Amino acid sequence: MSDLLKYSEVVDQFDPVLGIEVHVELGTKTKMFDGAPNQFGGQPNTFITPVSLGLPGSLPVVNQKAVEYAIKIGLALNCQIAEYCRFARKNYFYPDLTKAFQTSQYDEPIAFDGYVDVELEDGTMFRVDIERAHMEEDAGKNTHVGGADGRIQGADYSLVDYNRAGVPLVEIVTKPIEGAGERAPEVAAKYVETLRDIFRALQVSQARMERGNVRADVNVSLRKSPDAPLGTRTETKNVNSFRAIERSVRYEMRRQGKILQEGGKVTQETRHWHEDTGTTSAGRPKSDAEDYRYFPEPDLVPVAPARDYVEQLRQSLPELPVARRRRLRQEFGFTEMEMRDVVNAGALDLIEQTVQAGTQPGPARKWWMSELSRRANETEVTLAELPVSPAQVAQLQGLVDSGKLTDKLARKVLEGVLDGEGDPVQVMVARGLELVEDDGALEAAVSKVLDANPDIVAKIKDGKTKAAGALVGQVMKEMRGKADAAKVMPMILEACK
Repeated sequence: MSDLLKYSEVVDQFDPVLGIEVHVELGTKTKMFDGAPNQFGGQPNTFITPVSLGLPGSLPVVNQKAVEYAIKIGLALNCQIAEYCRFARKNYFYPDLTKAFQTSQYDEPIAFDGYVDVELEDGTMFRVDIERAHMEEDAGKNTHVGGADGRIQGADYSLVDYNRAGVPLVEIVTKPIEGAGERAPEVAAKYVETLRDIFRALQVSQARMERGNVRADVNVSLRKSPDAPLGTRTETKNVNSFRAIERSVRYEMRRQGKILQEGGKVTQETRHWHEDTGTTSAGRPKSDAEDYRYFPEPDLVPVAPARDYVEQLRQSLPELPVARRRRLRQEFGFTEMEMRDVVNAGALDLIEQTVQAGTQPGPARKWWMSELSRRANETEVTLAELPVSPAQVAQLQGLVDSGKLTDKLARKVLEGVLDGEGDPVQVMVARGLELVEDDGALEAAVSKVLDANPDIVAKIKDGKTKAAGALVGQVMKEMRGKADAAKVMPMILEACK
């Protein structure tokens, strides 16, 4: 595109600085300030109460579980937890919140001054400093009808669904992310992915980006050098996939680079990401904090979590994803590339559970990353959605280890398990796939094959033992695959002496 600078030229001429705001919807049963259900979907405007709609006389009450989840997130991000904090009113007029303000936190967030270490594709660790993590409520959902692209511009009318209004949110705001250089797009995407994994490990959110449980606003600016003042930033709103985050950062760097190279000025504004074209477009001039006229929320008491309560929550935190992956990689003996493939396939939990059920890490990885990944791709489901459990995979490998199945027969057994025929033992018995342990039957098959191939037998007797390989397959065919192939070759050589 003529209005873009080549990416290599951007990183040669400018230093990118990022700032990322991540919103995560908390998985509480009810909303942030009222008893309406916190559920995804449903008929429009059914998960609401007078508080959800901001009706006169309705008063909010803070969701205790949401505060607990917010503190856990802050602790997992190495933040300080406030001894005392307040909610504030963020004033703006828009139909997605009928009371014309959002209940949020401004100068007194629940958590602040933290960091998270992000593992990049090659194993490099990159630290992102966290400025704050604060509690707030989500807005409703607007549907613009009649326009060409689903936006308000050009629409005939708009519909508002308030089911999402009041859903608990935590917003995590980074400090300026400096030093990423040419890896800025990767750092942005991996940072949000790291947060997503932390939310899931903490069990504070389903963290499904396709449902909007996790949304990222990505700020990008360019400056001449790392010691120059920060440049003018743009904020690309509600980017909802890791790939889109990486692409949007790269695009904005190239777009801004072209403007600056030609002596122009970048406009401070929000921008919209277009997945189909891989571009951003201008939204509105970016508001600063003073434009929202923040003031303390008079209807809510301050939040003052006791220090012993905070410490109890700290002690309850699970092992966080990056540390867990590094520990398991060492325990399992996987290479970095193998571990990365496992994580990208969503197989780590399944492999760990298979190992816990009694299988060695190598075979566990083999089943989940080969046969089962192929089946998942064919049926367009995730590995976790396949109708097979880690315990069944462990049982299957146990049958191989005990000599009851070969790998080839085990794959047939696995097909039966996936088709709902039972667990591996039941399928093996029902399909008659267990290896024949009767050496007499195997000896008879070997004898029959040798009698049918006198020319090959003659070569073997002349010392050309490699010729025996041509007979192994015939013996296995005679046994209908239900023989231990490791026994066949020695038996053939012995019989030809």
